[in-house]
Amino acid sequence: MLTAKTKSGNLICLGLDYKKETLLELRKKEEFLCPVCGESVMLKLGEQRIFHFAHKQGETCSLGLEGETVRHLEGKRQLYQWLIRQRIPSVLEYYDREIQQRPDVMFQYKGKKYALEYQCSTIPEKDFIKRTNCYLKHAYVPLWIVSSDHLKLGQGHFATLSSFNYLFLRNTTSGDLFIPAYCPENQLFHLVSSITPYSIKNSFASHSIFPLKNINLDGLLEPQLIDNQLVLSQWFKNLERTKFMLSVHANAKSSPFLSEIYRHYLNLFLLPPEIGLPVPHALNIQTPPLIWQTYLFIDIIKYKQLGDIITLEELNTHFYRRVNRKEIILRHLPQIKETETPLKPLLEYLHILVWLDILGFNKSSNAFYLKQQMVIPETNRQYEVRRIDFYNKYRCILKYHK
Repeated sequence: MLTAKTKSGNLICLGLDYKKETLLELRKKEEFLCPVCGESVMLKLGEQRIFHFAHKQGETCSLGLEGETVRHLEGKRQLYQWLIRQRIPSVLEYYDREIQQRPDVMFQYKGKKYALEYQCSTIPEKDFIKRTNCYLKHAYVPLWIVSSDHLKLGQGHFATLSSFNYLFLRNTTSGDLFIPAYCPENQLFHLVSSITPYSIKNSFASHSIFPLKNINLDGLLEPQLIDNQLVLSQWFKNLERTKFMLSVHANAKSSPFLSEIYRHYLNLFLLPPEIGLPVPHALNIQTPPLIWQTYLFIDIIKYKQLGDIITLEELNTHFYRRVNRKEIILRHLPQIKETETPLKPLLEYLHILVWLDILGFNKSSNAFYLKQQMVIPETNRQYEVRRIDFYNKYRCILKYHK
């Protein structure tokens, strides 16, 4: 840890740039105490690690403050100094006794109280959510920043994101979603945005890099994000790869999804090209778009007659029936400010079907209705012809919706 109290009650913060000689003199004449548990701590001034305080061997702290990595110590020190340079009132390792939590940095900005957490180690999702909800309940704005070494980014506009990565997702006031990461070695912020998953972990995404010295707090909270257009040819290529992986690693007996489509006389490789499309908020649902859109087709669209109504109540009923059966898995996004309904990506998809003239929408009744049936290909050649025709005809519409 980087803060301690002297016996006289003075707070020593190693987030400030003390010279080693000064700290050596201070160590000779002072005894240091942990601000949380009050036990004695040692001031370590080695050459291999940054200067820090540590509990004496065999002693433990109520918050479990031992075992911080060099990356974590250095990262939160840099972020603290970054805020101080902007003259933002900040406290390093502030311990809030009321909630018994200690964010890496607590700061006040534009009338709001923030809890900045720079997370270098993986923690259980339930602990992350519990801490986040505790901050929110006590009028903190949580600002979680993941260590950049947790991101697995492919070439081009690809990213492999775990459930842990998604916990860091936050939004701007305009509704843009992004994951903030920081690298202390290179002093760089890395923001991952425009995330459109095509499988549980793999996504198309945009990457924005900002040197620490070139960005202020407003630039982090309300960043100017790169919004690269999704390349639909790559999307369809990965959609086919997803189908292949489903067929290789599962069978009808072990996969509820494959069992379902076979029961409704569908073929995984001959689904209509209107199924498995990208939508802006697909990340709200952990289940891949190919699967939940197929379920929506089976539950609501396939057996409708032309002109039949599709109500939001019907959509809600079928969707949550699948969720309760764990056939559709929702993603936990504890930092998203407004209450994002899990139905949002479904509604986005239905509105794409309106653009594609499959559905119509009645504004007065706020309901959809079937205008034309999706054509199910009967052979691989029919599927390929339909897919190419679909792509050439509707790619502008799909890009608009992305």
